[in-house]
Amino acid sequence: MYKPLVAVYDACVLYPFHLRNLLVQFAVDRLVDARWTDEIHEEWIRNLVANRPGLGLAPASLRRTRDLMNQVLPDANVTGYQQHLSAVSLRDQDDRHVVAAAIEARAALILTWNIQDFPRSELTRHGLATEDPDMFAVKLYEQIPDLVVASTGNARHNLTKSRISAADFLLALDRQRLHTFSRIMTGHVSRI
Repeated sequence: MYKPLVAVYDACVLYPFHLRNLLVQFAVDRLVDARWTDEIHEEWIRNLVANRPGLGLAPASLRRTRDLMNQVLPDANVTGYQQHLSAVSLRDQDDRHVVAAAIEARAALILTWNIQDFPRSELTRHGLATEDPDMFAVKLYEQIPDLVVASTGNARHNLTKSRISAADFLLALDRQRLHTFSRIMTGHVSRI
């Protein structure tokens, strides 16, 4: 029987739209037990608004997205993690909250593109590891291929406004750095 891994989603993996959609769908479909904090949400929302001004993204709209994420995954939002901040030592003190949240959530993994920000020696002290989203999705596929293909299809079907094709959805994931995973999923495009 497959038991989902508890993973804290760093802000950088929630920032890109299609990646966020896929990772949240993995959690909705119980392939991963996702965790985040209000602080993580505020970080990806703030950065997305600041870095993509041409898209006209309104903070209120992105906060509605955050609220929907919290609604569909009510156990994902970690609180009480601040008590662990002093036990975490990182070069960038602003990243400590992610590790503290993982400790509080009893997570096994921090899902991040910024692996270099979380030294293995520090994470090992807390029973944690990091993984980038591409490798995470590939490893998940290797464990439970049919469920991952179905969940990826569910993520595409969430896009009711754009009605994006399966091939275009996989291309979008590839552009958001899921190179290996999107290549594997191309072999299942008819099921996505």
